[in-house]
Amino acid sequence: MSDYMDGSGVQYHLHIKSGDVGRYVIMPGDPKRVSLIARYLDDAFEVADNREYVTYTGMLDGERVSVTSTGIGGPSAAIAMEELYRCGADTFIRMGTCGGIALEVMGGDVVIATAAVRAEGTSREYAPIEYPATATFSVVQAFSEAADALGKRSHIGVVQCKDSFYGQHEPAVMPVSYELLNKWEAYKRLGVLASEMESAALFTVAAHLGVRCGSAFSVVGNQERELLGMENPINHDTEAAIVLTIEALRRLIASDRR
Repeated sequence: MSDYMDGSGVQYHLHIKSGDVGRYVIMPGDPKRVSLIARYLDDAFEVADNREYVTYTGMLDGERVSVTSTGIGGPSAAIAMEELYRCGADTFIRMGTCGGIALEVMGGDVVIATAAVRAEGTSREYAPIEYPATATFSVVQAFSEAADALGKRSHIGVVQCKDSFYGQHEPAVMPVSYELLNKWEAYKRLGVLASEMESAALFTVAAHLGVRCGSAFSVVGNQERELLGMENPINHDTEAAIVLTIEALRRLIASDRR
């Protein structure tokens, strides 16, 4: 379904149409973060507000850039990417929060995803489970260079994506605790950095559409450090991640022009 089926071209969920958004889109989960990110754009204005999807468009270094919230999880994030793509977007930058898994990942750090464990359901309706959910190298590189330039402590590697927030944080009480706990242990042994809820779907949909996509996250805390009695700072401030995302996007724009 590409529009309201009345020929208007307005997308069913996002309430946007061709010309409303730029080719570059920043994708936070929380609708309340959209206006915070849009402050870094010139002449930004609200394009649409429907359900969990809020969209602003403005200018960054002479290029049209949009910000669209996705809500929580893979299903709504995939819808956002699909409809933004139909309106002309081709570069998607996910900016959000995550919980650390690897012990070296601490609250306030940034995690840059190279790939995502597909422990969710949305990507399975796009690709067989053997297909890897991977970020676009140029986006990963832009995030990495931005983190170095800003002096931000960062970690680059694989993240885990799930559909159940409480399945991660309260696995022992779940009827399938035997599966959740054993897989979590496997992720730890494999060096997975952090857990979040959207990248596996976004990376897989991006591969299907032939577009660029990458993700970076501000770490809220690390439950593994807490379990071991280690220092576990809790950080809910996303401003540093927003600044990092804008800097990464500036580098992508400059690279595209070259």
